[in-house]
Amino acid sequence: MDDNKRRALSAALGQIEKQFGKGAVMRMGDRPSDAADVISTGSLGLDLALGIGGLPKGRVVEIYGPESSGKTTLTLQVIANCQRNGGTAAFVDAEHALDPTYAEKLGV
Repeated sequence: MDDNKRRALSAALGQIEKQFGKGAVMRMGDRPSDAADVISTGSLGLDLALGIGGLPKGRVVEIYGPESSGKTTLTLQVIANCQRNGGTAAFVDAEHALDPTYAEKLGV
């Protein structure tokens, strides 16, 4: 990277940290990454595709997609896995479509 680009990048990163606080920008390799605690989705293929083995614990995760694509089923499976392992999860039903009987059948 040439000197002008390096200075421009440094200035931009400085502005971001000034506005959003120290730690708002993390450069890869600056610190060792800790393995995230995860909850399995219940699908080995999806867990592998996510790259960390599931969904991260302690984070807000949005499941997004078209109608009837399996969002609710996936979410309820993850919540059931979380509960089986002693955890707590929340379900925000933006579509107003949660069926408590179905949730119970999936283990929630």
